[in-house]
Amino acid sequence: MESLSTSCVIAGGGPAGMMLGLLLARAGVDVTVLEKHADFLRDFRGDTVHPSTLAIIRELGFLEEFLALPHARLARAGVEIGGRHYAFAEMSRLPEPCNFIAMMPQWDFLDFLARKAKAYPHFRLLMETEAKDLLAQGGRIAGVLARGPGGNLQIRAGLTVAADGRHSILRGKSGLKLRELGAPFDVLWLRLPRLPGDPAELVGRLAAGQLFVMIPRGDYWQCAYAIPKGGHDVLRAAGITAFRQRLKAIAGFAAPRVDDAIQDFAQVKLLSVAVNRLMHWARPGLLCIGDAAHAMSPVGGVGINLAIQDAVAAANIVAPVLRQGVPRLADLRQVQSRREFPTRVIQAFQVAVQKRFLAPAIRAGSTPRAPWLLRLLDRWSWLRQFPARFIGLGMRPEHVSDKQYVALNPLSAQRADAQ
Repeated sequence: MESLSTSCVIAGGGPAGMMLGLLLARAGVDVTVLEKHADFLRDFRGDTVHPSTLAIIRELGFLEEFLALPHARLARAGVEIGGRHYAFAEMSRLPEPCNFIAMMPQWDFLDFLARKAKAYPHFRLLMETEAKDLLAQGGRIAGVLARGPGGNLQIRAGLTVAADGRHSILRGKSGLKLRELGAPFDVLWLRLPRLPGDPAELVGRLAAGQLFVMIPRGDYWQCAYAIPKGGHDVLRAAGITAFRQRLKAIAGFAAPRVDDAIQDFAQVKLLSVAVNRLMHWARPGLLCIGDAAHAMSPVGGVGINLAIQDAVAAANIVAPVLRQGVPRLADLRQVQSRREFPTRVIQAFQVAVQKRFLAPAIRAGSTPRAPWLLRLLDRWSWLRQFPARFIGLGMRPEHVSDKQYVALNPLSAQRADAQ
């Protein structure tokens, strides 16, 4: 079995793992990130880069270069209920220049982070390498057992970070207890063509017991269709023709495109929605962040951005310790102490929206009346800055600490750009 050593090994090359890897390498910490796939090209991942994440990229000095990548900008959000449009959030009221949501394919975002991280000599990214188990020594986690292109791999580390998503293998091996908060619906992801003249903003519709959200992505719409929990098999049993009829009833201007775009259920991907969080995010030598620590509902599209906030907080807390040695459990618990309150607040909001509005509306099979708060926000535009701040910036936004900054060799940066 091949063996290597590093100060920190991160399982998962998603937004949380890649951002933490970049920040630790930037701080002079030897870090290894494991990504189980050969590339980042995965469909129907979250693509919303919120103002909180844009602000972090700006603090890193990358914002202008980042926004040169293909993306769409969302400055406002609204929903259509029973044919009536209600506006509820105005991102343009947030501080410039990060006063919009950047809609960017997640693979472009991750490629960008990887390229920036590779400029630092302390960063190592192992593709097609998946963490399979934890290494324990002397009562603490001392690394991972992984499998890569060359076979089994043993990676010893002073700190192991589980950033391997809501179905985290390492979390499952850790014995840490997960608290389920419940999710009464699932989401079907699909694509519809986007044509010249289509709206430039996110489109949400709720009518006749159906919830449909359309997110602009270049020449196509990434669409989310909500169904009752466990209802996927019922839809499939009814057949693709019946499913297309349901879509056409809620897709509005895009309805004529449904028949050609959705030929069979192979073009529809199920997201089993979960809302949960660990009671304890760490044990000696192991820290969980992002979806591995707390799975979020799609409500608000905040999952990626909350995970990145975790990564920034973790880097600010553990980077100075890792430069000197091995973090104590008390150091790791500081990350949870810092990030648990924002997580609880946002999850409470998501669960309330799910239980009190979305789930009853989907189950009822009829169009509900718009909630009074939504009607108020639609009427008074100045109020829309508050949901924009809550969704866009979140609770207790994190900032990159320059105390850990290590000057980058220009030649290293050129090599990373070439890659």
